[in-house]
Amino acid sequence: MSFGVLTVIVAAGLAGPLLGAGGRLLVPVVVGELLVGLVLGHSGFGWLHPGQPTLAFLADIGFAMLMLAAGMHVPLRQPGLLPRIGRGALAMGVTAVLAIAAGWAAARAAHVPHPAIYAVVLGSGSAAVLVPCLDEFGLLSDGTALTVAAQVALADVVSIVAVPLVLRPSGAWEALGGIALVSACALGILLVLRLLHGRRWVQRLRARSKQREWALDLRLSLVVLFALCWITVRTGASILIAGFAVGLVVAAVGGPKRLSRQVTGIGQGFFVPLFFVVLGARIDVRALVHERSLVELAVLLTVLDVAIHLGGALLSGQPLAAGLAATVQLGVPAAVVSLGLQERVVSAGAGAAIMVAALASIAVSTSGVALIARRHAAAVGSGEAV
Repeated sequence: MSFGVLTVIVAAGLAGPLLGAGGRLLVPVVVGELLVGLVLGHSGFGWLHPGQPTLAFLADIGFAMLMLAAGMHVPLRQPGLLPRIGRGALAMGVTAVLAIAAGWAAARAAHVPHPAIYAVVLGSGSAAVLVPCLDEFGLLSDGTALTVAAQVALADVVSIVAVPLVLRPSGAWEALGGIALVSACALGILLVLRLLHGRRWVQRLRARSKQREWALDLRLSLVVLFALCWITVRTGASILIAGFAVGLVVAAVGGPKRLSRQVTGIGQGFFVPLFFVVLGARIDVRALVHERSLVELAVLLTVLDVAIHLGGALLSGQPLAAGLAATVQLGVPAAVVSLGLQERVVSAGAGAAIMVAALASIAVSTSGVALIARRHAAAVGSGEAV
């Protein structure tokens, strides 16, 4: 590892914003980062070696920051969300049941092992992608959109807890112990923050931090994040649990907007792009191209993702547009591929298939959000908006 390699990786991360800057088509920045990783890694010229210890450690930090951002985007304090949790939970539960059958079918049809992994991927969601998209369309006051947000947030939580269990079943009890310990620590931190909220000395300290640009909220968040990551590593859980737990705590207490900007700056500006570039370098698109079963796997995951979420919408009394919007996936598939390659339960080719399907889900979800926006605009025009 050298500054030269680091310069190449950071420059590669610019491909994401550059790809999304041109034209009217909404292209997630992760697409460009993964593509450049593919070119630099195993699928391309082989210039980037993702197994290098320092690079792998920096990528792990990026992974933790990604999950921190995912947790922060769970709309726990969004007005009107609480009444929608019941129907969102019903849709999530129906989708989860369908995902179990769909994961088994996909693994059997594509002749790949570990069907439980694909069930978790299919049942997952990504609030970090969906909530900003809903906000961009002005839908965070719409009833249907809030139900989808609740569904995806719950799917986020359940699938993130399930990932370390399905990737390493032999260490399930150890992982459950680590998850319980991290959850207890996060809950304790949340209670302490609740007790300190409104104290004058705390307000004075935070005001001085803002005035003198100490970034105390960010520093303390990173201390807690890395401490919980250390606990998960020592207990056999996964750092995705630590990152997501800290993000949920921040979302629950309603961290200041500057903390969100700071996390975005340090995460999206460096560590998260590095993670996706390294992830792209790890997967093998050549295997995806040369092995018909892996192409079938990518297609099956995409089709089944849409099918089970449409089924969940219908069976829970939601419009089809809600089912399309709920298909969005990103963090969990990335986690499954990254951790699955480390545990050697996911091949580089299968990882490519999973990520292709995840990227396709973002496009499908965006179309669903657009349909919800049309329904909302029509309801507002007729005075029926909820």
